[in-house]
Amino acid sequence: MPRHLPSTRALLVFDAVARCHGVGKAAEELCLTHSAVSQQLRLLELQLGVRLVQRGARGTLLTEAGRRYHAQVAGDLLRLENHTLEAMAQRPDGERLLVGAVPMLAERWLLPRLPGFLAQQPACSVHLQVFPTQVYMDEPHYDVGLQYDDASWPGAQVRPLRGERVVAVCAPQSRWRSAAARGDFRELPLLQLSSRLGAWQAWFAQAGIARPPANAMVGHRFDLFSMVLEAVRADLGIGLLPRYGVARELTSGELCLAHPFEGDGPRGYSLFVAPHRVDDPAVQAFGAWLDEQVAEESEGATSPT
Repeated sequence: MPRHLPSTRALLVFDAVARCHGVGKAAEELCLTHSAVSQQLRLLELQLGVRLVQRGARGTLLTEAGRRYHAQVAGDLLRLENHTLEAMAQRPDGERLLVGAVPMLAERWLLPRLPGFLAQQPACSVHLQVFPTQVYMDEPHYDVGLQYDDASWPGAQVRPLRGERVVAVCAPQSRWRSAAARGDFRELPLLQLSSRLGAWQAWFAQAGIARPPANAMVGHRFDLFSMVLEAVRADLGIGLLPRYGVARELTSGELCLAHPFEGDGPRGYSLFVAPHRVDDPAVQAFGAWLDEQVAEESEGATSPT
């Protein structure tokens, strides 16, 4: 059965006409003649059986069908270009490892340590991408993933990697610091992570806080840990964050512990390996190296290697 796919050339011409709002400007952008652009438009309209553009006194405008079609194919063209650039970026003499990870874990734990892995595997090129939390994907495109234990990746090989310790932090000169240090959280503004609205309640129970707020889920709410971190810097309230995510600021004195208790996070992290990469030497080396990093951290190592 033939596939109903227009030529890439015709789609690029149509995209340029839509963006430039005219055939003349599109022709200049594409380094084509006016007639060549018009011909590609006519061929595309003939294949689709619909009118995509209309010419009037104000120039070339998209029809309603043209606007809908452009909204759909513009993103497809961009993705096709990105896929092509991705293929062109492959090292012919090396290995590529596509890693998907939780943003905070990637930025604050994995990246500072990554030079150690690349020193062991100099021919390996690491591509690090965000592995969305609480998003179901039938077939994630990563080779390996660093995600919460309960993440969904059908068919992947999964094993626990590390736990999470959480601490309450504030700015050094915070107006809330004294009360938090005494364990009096009744009137303190709590900064909330949208995906963990019950985290403060669990932490209060673990810490044995006798004076918690009446409602531990009230407060400014943010989608990312990095946003919570910046809100703490701005002294908008007290933040509850993974210890590894604020280790740098606690060491430098930019932030401080609002209360000395360090609790267990609600979720640990696991290593997910795509089914087709389980036996890959680079993937196996990466997994072994991650185990070494976790072991060193548990033994009290403080400097990334």
